[in-house]
Amino acid sequence: MHDAHDGIDQNLLIPDTDMERLYNCSHHAPHDFYGWHAVQGGSVIRTRQPGALRVDVLIHNESREATPIGNDVWVLGLPDIYTPDYRLRITWPDTGEAVIADPYAFLPTLGNLDIHLISEGRHERLWDVLGANVRSYETALGTVKGTSFAVWAPNAIGVAVVGDFCGWNAGHFPMRSLGSSGVWELFIPDIGEGEVYKFAIQTKEGHRRDKADPLAKAAQCPPETASIVVDSRYEWNDGEWMRNRASADLLNQPMSIYEVHLGSWKIGKGYKELTTELVDYVAEQGFTHVELMPVSEHPFGGSWGYQVSGYYAPTARWGSPDELRGLIEAFHNRGIGVLMDWVPAHFPKDDWALARFDGPALYEHADWRRGEQMDWGTYIFDFGRNEVRNFLVANALYWIEEFHIDGLRVDAVASMLYLDYSREEGQWEPNQFGGRENLEAVQFLQEMNATVHRTHPGVLTIAEESTSWTGVTAPTEQGGLGFSLKWNMGWMNDTLEYFKLDPVHRGYHHNEITFSMIYAYSEKYVLPFSHDEVVHGKGSLWGRMPGDDWNKAAGLRALYGYMFSHPGKKLLFMGQEFGQTGEWDEAHSVDWSNLEGWGHEYHGGIQDLVRDMHRIYRDSPALYSQDHDYRGFQWLKSDDAANNILAYLRWGSDDSVLLAVVNLSGTSQQTYPLGIPRAGDWELVLNTDDAKYQGAGNELPEVVSTTDTGWDGQENSLELQIPANSVQWYRHRG
Repeated sequence: MHDAHDGIDQNLLIPDTDMERLYNCSHHAPHDFYGWHAVQGGSVIRTRQPGALRVDVLIHNESREATPIGNDVWVLGLPDIYTPDYRLRITWPDTGEAVIADPYAFLPTLGNLDIHLISEGRHERLWDVLGANVRSYETALGTVKGTSFAVWAPNAIGVAVVGDFCGWNAGHFPMRSLGSSGVWELFIPDIGEGEVYKFAIQTKEGHRRDKADPLAKAAQCPPETASIVVDSRYEWNDGEWMRNRASADLLNQPMSIYEVHLGSWKIGKGYKELTTELVDYVAEQGFTHVELMPVSEHPFGGSWGYQVSGYYAPTARWGSPDELRGLIEAFHNRGIGVLMDWVPAHFPKDDWALARFDGPALYEHADWRRGEQMDWGTYIFDFGRNEVRNFLVANALYWIEEFHIDGLRVDAVASMLYLDYSREEGQWEPNQFGGRENLEAVQFLQEMNATVHRTHPGVLTIAEESTSWTGVTAPTEQGGLGFSLKWNMGWMNDTLEYFKLDPVHRGYHHNEITFSMIYAYSEKYVLPFSHDEVVHGKGSLWGRMPGDDWNKAAGLRALYGYMFSHPGKKLLFMGQEFGQTGEWDEAHSVDWSNLEGWGHEYHGGIQDLVRDMHRIYRDSPALYSQDHDYRGFQWLKSDDAANNILAYLRWGSDDSVLLAVVNLSGTSQQTYPLGIPRAGDWELVLNTDDAKYQGAGNELPEVVSTTDTGWDGQENSLELQIPANSVQWYRHRG
């Protein structure tokens, strides 16, 4: 039966209400109308091709001309009821003919199991099914290559893929909704690597919002904001490192971390250049690991990467995703692990990114008391929502699996744990038990840690957590958060407060330098001097040291000698290894000029000391093998506040022992008695006052021997010469 619509069979037409919704990108099921469909008396193929002059359908060896029916839709009625494998030949006014496969002829690229796992928050390879993934399909007419697009937008009434390939027309490639999952999906043939795209979200309020892909694997370099299709073909060559990592007992191995902001280590250097320059430098200096400040895409460079807009996309500022893979592999092949700062606490409010993604709150908590971080002007993730938790847990796995990252340093954990974090009375809502703990965030952190450790043995998770929360590094099965390590912020603050004092005043603050051993084994700690200590007007570590340049250099050398002999893993921010004089500025390179010109010898001496300390540290199980075991530390002198002297033993799990003697006063001790439990010869292996480090260079005995004169409750004792503002390490020789 025919109507007056150009003589077209009524069965071939699209109902007006559906046509309007399709045209306005507000239809949940475009595949119900576009593509091939059985109709009464045969079948129909429909396609929308805005701007086309002509559309022909190629079936087997036949070409059949389609008929336009309005709104750029073309239809072809077929007498048979069968599903043909067909192609569309489109004639364009400017570019001529193009033969394409029909995007609406393909089944969903997500299966029922994928949808179930996403809804449950348990899809551990989320990036394989959401975002943009290049795929190939074998059909009767040959291989079809293209990209499958999928996005979670449960509040949208319509979603389309838009990009240069369709003139950013939201009516060209509308996506289908996969039931109640909130996932929208479409496979587009002939779209491949390098294509720029976004998702056009039609909200219930009737607004179109073009959004970057939350799971984009690459993005345009800021200030541009679109996502980019990528198809990595990187062939990894770090198999030995990866095999060894899985069986490594990292917590009882040496770990000295070099924290790096890739953009300002040397301005203008990208992933590719850093593959040689940075890797060589870190290896020469003896660090065991690097920690990359966030490399996920971020809109504002001044955030240093801590306000992320593209959680699955390495920032394009410094190169391509595969070039970042090359940098990580280069570190691995020099025996250096790669940690990465990861920011699951909050995200920025940029309109084109995650914020209010499909209209109302989605990734963020809807209640401002839980969903906004006032201090930073950001949104807080809704940790109680399955899909959001899945997005973040899968992101952790993504960096580990796709980039071979060896550990995640989780930023701002304290802000996640407490509902009243940085909030006044009335600005927060208690949990269901009336407490201030964010129970959903706790559950998320436990799930993330347990999943990472279950799926990737040997990978570390490290918490930047500044409070006294109990059990940060306790296993999740014991009720802990499950982190491998925690930054020791208390040690860092107390130590820097002490060291900035003039030595004449330090005796009145002796408890600040000894207090850390009261809680040293309450968690498994990293001792951090991070970028946070050299920004926002804090100056540099060099500037914190009292006195003139000679004394500043001596103070830094003593600080590092103390740090590297204290229980806990170590972290230094770039530039601190030679005592950079200026405050860090992400717009400028590290102060390499400190190693040249006037005063360079002090900074070269600090750099040499750090390199030598690393060598001794890595060769001395006493300094690392029992970092998290109280049996690895023994005070010999903790109460000499008058002389600002500390002395302690570090014991190795192999029964090796190293003596650290720390003089933080401005006065040298020529004959200092020290009781010690192990008799015999003690060899001097490090002296921060050595002339080769630009110290005073007073000659110290290379070996000191015990006598049986008891002292401080010990049966044996040593008589030591201890230079002012210095640290010595002695190794027991027997």
